[in-house]
Amino acid sequence: MDVFDKILLGFSVTLTPGNLLFCFVGTIFGTLVGVLPGFGPVGAFSILLPLTYKMSPTSAIIMLAGVYYGAMYGGSTTSILVNIPGESASIVTCLDGYQMARQGRAGPALGIAAIGSFIGGTLAIVGLMFLAPVLGQAALSFGPPEFFGLAFLGLTLVSYLSRGSTTKALIMAVLGLLTGSIGMDPINGAPRFTHGTTTLMDGVGLVPVAIGMFGVAEVLENIESTSTVSIFKTKIKGLLPTLKDWKDSIWAILRGTILGFFIGMLPGPSGTIGSFASYALEKKISRHPEKFGTGVIEGVAGPETANNAATTGAFIPLLSLGIPISGTTAILLGVLMIHGVQPGPLFISKHPDIFWGVVTSMYVGNVMLLILNLPLIGMWVRVLRIPYALLIPFIFLFCLVGVYTLNNDVAEIFIMLIFGIVGFLMRKVKLEGAPFLMALVLGPVMESSLRQSLLLSHGSPIIFLARPISAIFVILGLACLITSLIPMVRRKREDFTKKIVEGD
Repeated sequence: MDVFDKILLGFSVTLTPGNLLFCFVGTIFGTLVGVLPGFGPVGAFSILLPLTYKMSPTSAIIMLAGVYYGAMYGGSTTSILVNIPGESASIVTCLDGYQMARQGRAGPALGIAAIGSFIGGTLAIVGLMFLAPVLGQAALSFGPPEFFGLAFLGLTLVSYLSRGSTTKALIMAVLGLLTGSIGMDPINGAPRFTHGTTTLMDGVGLVPVAIGMFGVAEVLENIESTSTVSIFKTKIKGLLPTLKDWKDSIWAILRGTILGFFIGMLPGPSGTIGSFASYALEKKISRHPEKFGTGVIEGVAGPETANNAATTGAFIPLLSLGIPISGTTAILLGVLMIHGVQPGPLFISKHPDIFWGVVTSMYVGNVMLLILNLPLIGMWVRVLRIPYALLIPFIFLFCLVGVYTLNNDVAEIFIMLIFGIVGFLMRKVKLEGAPFLMALVLGPVMESSLRQSLLLSHGSPIIFLARPISAIFVILGLACLITSLIPMVRRKREDFTKKIVEGD
């Protein structure tokens, strides 16, 4: 089957009425999530998880993928109009986008953000089509040592690239690994840390943990918050960029696409890193770097393109290797596993309908977003005026119903509430949930691969260094772990974002 036949297969899956509807729902809900400040795709995933139980795995991933890249679109609206990033990946957009709005150019800023996002997302999908199958084919030679090394590298990179303290991120990763060890032993089937409860025999479920740590914690944080959003009052007109705007931003869009796509394949907050890196690159090569931060359109076009391209790039390690690189992709992995589908080297060959259906749905979803978002900008501005107090009860009720309907088990509601409180307290002390969630998902894979490798080597850990691929992964992971704990390196990494924002 050549690429053309695979694309036809994908469109035959995507263009069914049901999947088209789920793609539409995902992109619209994702845009809404991006528009609402502080409510990210991970929180949205945790709320939408209950809807995926009765859906096919293809429909579920199509809808959640739409939420993911739709949120990147929506995040630019609040950055430009309110000077508050709807998404962390849209922080940089505030710098020039809001200044453009104050100069009466909110329309072109919103327009180039939407068009740049469409171009970046579409071109990145082409890269996904060609690179994911190649990487998946190469990964067929992976054995237990290679999968352990890859999972180990993924966790250490996420901790290394986390926005806060590396030490705190590592602590959360360790706690996630310990939580993931609850349940049945993967080798001999003995129960561990279950305390005689049947609920914990299958381990601590991803769904109640994710809904609690992100959905319930979001509700608690918004209950505590008394802040209100003030929208800059300007008439939004002329959404289509002028020829001069295109001339100033087209190369920024193309550079942002390439940069964001490859950064998207790296563990960590790739959308945020991609947008910051794009802004830094554009400022570095610009003929007028002093104008950045005063309302230049390339300062909006590059980062907004990069964060959407990074979103698509994140699907490559997820689908071809079965390795999530962020909290969002960890939930996507969990959804597939709930439906009995295991992403990895055999995923594309075993489930071509799912892979190509999801890929082509991204084409369709990006077109939907471009067509819908420009005329709906006025509506999103009105949505910003809805008090959170009206939304909170419905979000919390949906969380409760969603967790209970998974297994009809009241105990999982208590697990959700416990992790909701834990997640809320974590936010208070600046602890990130993504390393914990990724460790919870990757923990069983790491443990199984580790123990299988040691069985193959009769207990000798040399097997991880004797095989070249696993040795590379383990050495890189140890290098990240060691360098992240060196005070000078850690200080430079933590100052990276601040330097870019300040224009140093």
